[in-house]
Amino acid sequence: MSLTRRHFLNRTAAAAAAAPLVMTAARGVLGANEEIRVAVAGINSRGNGHIGSFQRIQGVSVVALCDPDEKILNNRIKEFETKNPGSEIKGYADIRHILDRKDIDAVVIATPNHWHSLMTIWACQAGKDVYVEKPVSHSVWEGRKMVEAARKYDRIVQAGSQHRSCPGVQECAADVQAGVYGKVQWIHCSKLQSRGTIGRVTAPQPVPASVDYNLWAGPAPMIPVMRQSFHYDWHWQFAWGDGEMGNWGIHYVDDVRHIMGWDSVPNSVIAAGNRFAWDDNGDTPNMHFALLDYDGTPVVVDIRNLPDPKRPGGKGGAVYLKSRGGNHIQCEKGFIRIARGGGWAYDLDGNRVKQYKGTGGSGHVENFIDAVRSRKRKDLVAEIEVCHLSTAMCHQANLAYLAGRNASVDQVREGMKSCEDAVNTLNDMVAQIEGNDVDLEKTPLIMGPKLTFDRKTERFVGDGADLGNQYIKMSYRDGFAVPDKV
Repeated sequence: MSLTRRHFLNRTAAAAAAAPLVMTAARGVLGANEEIRVAVAGINSRGNGHIGSFQRIQGVSVVALCDPDEKILNNRIKEFETKNPGSEIKGYADIRHILDRKDIDAVVIATPNHWHSLMTIWACQAGKDVYVEKPVSHSVWEGRKMVEAARKYDRIVQAGSQHRSCPGVQECAADVQAGVYGKVQWIHCSKLQSRGTIGRVTAPQPVPASVDYNLWAGPAPMIPVMRQSFHYDWHWQFAWGDGEMGNWGIHYVDDVRHIMGWDSVPNSVIAAGNRFAWDDNGDTPNMHFALLDYDGTPVVVDIRNLPDPKRPGGKGGAVYLKSRGGNHIQCEKGFIRIARGGGWAYDLDGNRVKQYKGTGGSGHVENFIDAVRSRKRKDLVAEIEVCHLSTAMCHQANLAYLAGRNASVDQVREGMKSCEDAVNTLNDMVAQIEGNDVDLEKTPLIMGPKLTFDRKTERFVGDGADLGNQYIKMSYRDGFAVPDKV
């Protein structure tokens, strides 16, 4: 049994509702000097880094760890005790046992994507503040439920979109919104990163003996595991992950919204791509681009995981803008190129005029802790609604792809012809695909129809809406449903 786009569709066919989880109340409002006690859930990779990041903040103590993989959990506890002799730490497989503890103030969530929303909602209901990794949700609908829970229970909820804490991006945003470079004409947002295949298995693989698969799956289907590596490679299967669009693309998509000062999401989207060159069990595209429109401003989001072997220096991919990733913002008086770590503004002749020095977002977790103490949502640089909208923009691009069917290069070019940058991106992407010895007649691009998005209802409307809306909301397993009413 292979995991395909069809399985993702089946998962979204009938969403189940559930009553809000009732938890015990958390501690009262913390004083300025009182210790903040934190639990970290999902500690295999990113969460492991968060253990140290939060433990190092003065006045913060990590007191609980959570992971459904017993081996990982035991290893992290031993590592913590070695690094922090005498400190209290307890391990749990089930997040609900942590949420029942009255002495825990905040939960850090770095689980696989499919758990982000439900765990955040449960934590808010239990009176905990939340730091949740990107992408904050696995569907547009459940992202809105996270916002509703944060508001209803008056919780501090920060997203792990740390570029919001980068001074270079902040300064760039101030200049662009002040009109320093004139009107923004178009934006090219890209993440070009060469990855390898995840391999192919032809029969279901055993779940590691140390993993409680029921707890690992949670809201997601407990279908047979069809991948060689149980951990991490779920990113490239839609039942649990959101591909590179949600994995890395979210950072630069969020930068676009930040720099432009947008308070919503694009009005329309059309996307194309496919999984090329790799005969493996992944079903997310490894070459994927979308043309979105925000009130007349076109945005191309360009995500690539293949190398570019026939071009010099192409191991990490190539793009006609001669940039290996980040954002190109074309304005009337010049343009800006900015990525993790900073960037530059240029005049129309390509001469550098101003540097934006970045840090990549250091101080982001400290910003969360400061807001936990102040109890002011406005103190957060990446508050949950802000990053729900950025994540929704990534979902728009993914859903436009999932709603697609096979298309020739000429058909994709016709669909993208309204934007010169989109056509140039297509041409460059085709050259890169063919550079990997892919025959586009045998393995064609997949392109969806142009979809119109209603910002108020957060659903597609008009022609092709049903094709996109079938993915707006997931279905959930009994006992792990994201509730209709939080």
